[in-house]
Amino acid sequence: MFERRLIYQLRKWSQNPNHKPLVIRGARQVGKSTLVREFGKEFDVFIEVNLELSDDAMIFIQSDNVLEIWQYLCLKYHVTSDRNKRMLLFIDEIQEVPEAVALLRYFYEKMPWLYLITAGSRLHSLLKKGVSFPVARVEYLNLRPFSFEEFITALDGASWSDMLRNLSLPTLMHQQMMDRFNQYALIGGMPEVIATYASERDIEALGTIYNSLLKGYNEDVERYAKSPEQVRILRHVIDTAWLSVAQTITFANFGGSRYTSTQVHEALESLEKAYLLSLDYPVSSSQAPLVPLKRRSPKLITLDIGITNFVAGIQLEYLQNKELLDTWRGRAAEQIVAQELRVLLDEQLREYQCFWVRDKKGTKAEIDFVWQLGTQIIPIEVKAGTNSHLRSLHSFVLNSEQSVTAVRVWSGEFFVQDAVTPEPTPRFYRLINIPFYYVGQLPKILQKYML
Repeated sequence: MFERRLIYQLRKWSQNPNHKPLVIRGARQVGKSTLVREFGKEFDVFIEVNLELSDDAMIFIQSDNVLEIWQYLCLKYHVTSDRNKRMLLFIDEIQEVPEAVALLRYFYEKMPWLYLITAGSRLHSLLKKGVSFPVARVEYLNLRPFSFEEFITALDGASWSDMLRNLSLPTLMHQQMMDRFNQYALIGGMPEVIATYASERDIEALGTIYNSLLKGYNEDVERYAKSPEQVRILRHVIDTAWLSVAQTITFANFGGSRYTSTQVHEALESLEKAYLLSLDYPVSSSQAPLVPLKRRSPKLITLDIGITNFVAGIQLEYLQNKELLDTWRGRAAEQIVAQELRVLLDEQLREYQCFWVRDKKGTKAEIDFVWQLGTQIIPIEVKAGTNSHLRSLHSFVLNSEQSVTAVRVWSGEFFVQDAVTPEPTPRFYRLINIPFYYVGQLPKILQKYML
């Protein structure tokens, strides 16, 4: 079992005396069940049921008495129910039995001493069945593919990830860590992919895994869709979305289709709720709070860079290019940074990932990402080159009413500088240059170095 960052949040949840049933959300095969089983080892009693299995499903269909259900499970698994012990019930694939979802509120109200975690790969199918999770009776956590910190721990050990977390990487090891990050950007963060690569160190051995994941996502379309027409639309969108990564998209005729804007928009939102992709909308203000402009065209970010590389057929390009920013015209770099930032957003319980555009006719300026820290908005550019080439960033600085701390993500070494916009309107700002491998440590870096 590889270490996942989310286990620390699971422990925090379990230490809360007023804990509610916990729903772990995420795409198929990101490791939800494996994570909970590992977490279950920290309890005195751990019981797992899988509602894709008919015997387990019938328990929740035949009874709506949560105390009776718990008593039955204890007898079935030969454990003693003791409120003085830490007991965890894990209901996997809960979306298969809507009755079980409805019972979560009663577990919370009648059995507050029981720890309860649920998970499922197709929670969006609940929308099709008209079932929703009980409001204010459950908590949520999201599990994504491996972050780089998790990746480096799995392949090279805790001493490597400790250097990341402590921001203590020696200068002499910069290129080695960049090589590891480029490796991560090539194969991605899906658990089975990483496990296979860790044991075989063979890129070619990963193709069958990517292909299997893609087939699984396509099979799930039947569960998301409400009609044969929607099946066709979803299949088209899921097949072509990987090729539009890190690009601003339009819904009408997406992927060269004849589907309408409404049809494509609904399909993309369905896949977003299934955690296969995200639609990241722009903001035009440099002031807090960040308010996404939902009427503008979004950027499309996919679940995982490794799957995306496989579908796009650009894996060889990674091996030929020494500079990540040159791969796929910079789109690969933007996608992998988006993945890293999404994990951080989840940890801070934030929903939206945004980019910035200047809202002025006749001008074109765009910042890859913006990050809100209190009342400060931090622009984030994924770019190489000298400061004089950061034109969009300078536009943001000049349009901000506050002092600006900006971040540039690149392949160079970490350093902080007090920079200035070019003449004729010079204005000072702080620029934090961070190598790709430090993106996952962004909150710590900002806390230490921002103005």
